[in-house]
Amino acid sequence: MIEHHLDIATADGAMNSFVVHPEEGGPFPVVLFYMDAPGKREELHDMARRIAAVGYCVVLPNLYYRNSRDFRLLERTEPALAEMFALMATLDAGTTACDTRALLRYVDTLPEADATRIGAVGYCMSGPFVMWAAAAFPDRLRCIASIHGANMATAEPDSPHRMAPRIRCESYFACAEIDKWAPPADIRQLQSALLAAGTPHRIEWYPGVEHGFVFPLRAGIYNQAAAERHWERLFSLFQHTLRQGA
Repeated sequence: MIEHHLDIATADGAMNSFVVHPEEGGPFPVVLFYMDAPGKREELHDMARRIAAVGYCVVLPNLYYRNSRDFRLLERTEPALAEMFALMATLDAGTTACDTRALLRYVDTLPEADATRIGAVGYCMSGPFVMWAAAAFPDRLRCIASIHGANMATAEPDSPHRMAPRIRCESYFACAEIDKWAPPADIRQLQSALLAAGTPHRIEWYPGVEHGFVFPLRAGIYNQAAAERHWERLFSLFQHTLRQGA
């Protein structure tokens, strides 16, 4: 595997990012990996490596770069959580479009990347981000996956569920049964919007698990069986949309 730690230029500054892909056999289909709220960290690097190991070029940016190049939630203390929520509040559909535009420009010039085949995955806070990205760049993304995505249906004009009419690609939503950030009522609203728009999608409930169940270091929440199912679904989505018929 080849790994790079580099800055990707955006309209708002230098977005420090982790890029990983196999050493030989490229160019590879691209997976844009949108981080969760605790920040870009080694746990996510390992997840990016797992995706890359089966034949993808994975780009994992630090979405907090405008305010912090190195935030990581190391302990769930009140001050640390307050800082995390403050950083989260700086991100929205506009910053997502800005950052995704920069990511696309980067992979368009990367020899190891096949930028005609791009998918995206987002976890927790970035569940909405992949929907915003697909809505903003419908001709570039072939698939998106939201894994226990938070705040998928809100009253805001840019609520993710309102993006459904603009999303053309296949979409997968992994939903934890126990999730205050994505209660069943929100997911029903999301599903109704996707159905009304005719957006190709699959919503799957993961019974008995909590928000964050895919992260190995999330003590007391990580569920190995459910996490492995999420990997199976993710790789199946990528295989179908980014490889077959390419």
